[in-house]
Amino acid sequence: MRIVFMGTPEFSVKSLEACLELGEVVAVVTQPDKPRGRGQEVSFSPVKTLAVSKGIAVLQPQKIRGTNFAEELRALKADIAVVTAYGKILPQDVLDSPRRGCVNVHASLLPRWRGAAPIQWAIAAGDEKTGVCLMQMDAGMDTGAIIDRLEIPILPTDTSATLHDRLAVLGGDALKRSLKRYVDGDIGATAQPSDGVVMARMIEKEDGRLDWQKPAAELERRLRAFTPWPGAFCSSPFGVLKVAKARAGEGRGVPGTVLQADASGIEVACAQGSLVLEMIQPEGKKAMPAKDFLAARKLAVGDIFSA
Repeated sequence: MRIVFMGTPEFSVKSLEACLELGEVVAVVTQPDKPRGRGQEVSFSPVKTLAVSKGIAVLQPQKIRGTNFAEELRALKADIAVVTAYGKILPQDVLDSPRRGCVNVHASLLPRWRGAAPIQWAIAAGDEKTGVCLMQMDAGMDTGAIIDRLEIPILPTDTSATLHDRLAVLGGDALKRSLKRYVDGDIGATAQPSDGVVMARMIEKEDGRLDWQKPAAELERRLRAFTPWPGAFCSSPFGVLKVAKARAGEGRGVPGTVLQADASGIEVACAQGSLVLEMIQPEGKKAMPAKDFLAARKLAVGDIFSA
């Protein structure tokens, strides 16, 4: 089985590793190299790093639509292209280039959470489970027929980072279970239902802002959903604070009011219940336990935290 793999971030690596087990990866397509980190040094994507270590040809087109990229793919005579978090929308001529087309590993239980950020929004919405779908790709946004799907529970402690890692492994499992059978024609694909469609829009920095007019349970989920990026944050008498860890409480009061401030945390009233801030990061500082934060700052019951 000749495979072209298309992917870029760490999430894609387990899928590429699965493809290396399943057949011959004749080329890897990934995003162009970009400056990363504080030094803005140009570095390889995680997928390119693995491909180079395996001696696989790497393609990094700046642009796909309106170019001869589809012809380049056809020349590779691939049986299938596997796409996992590549980061570009593929036009129809590219989708049609491999003999059996392109399949996508998507990190949700489609049709719920189509789009760019399914992991974060599943946590933020309080979903009890999620998973991955192996999907035939078409011209729509995650609208293709489903070849396989695997489910896992969303744990009460999951952040987007921990769930990301578990789903990455699950994506590789789905490929190992079903890709060859699909390419060989032993299994088909089932169209997605028309109901239950929910979109997972891209995450913006403002999504991390803690709005005390919302229930505490929702804020706690959003904190976990938007960790590590953009992080949860709010305004306080000491400036903007990032909240690295918090738990939902049962306190009551005017939203944004400090109900308690001691070594166990800073309890802030919400529309329903309260949020107890346990790990706090002031501007320009490292994250610290609430007791260390309070040791250098006076905070009284009745003080106000704003969004």
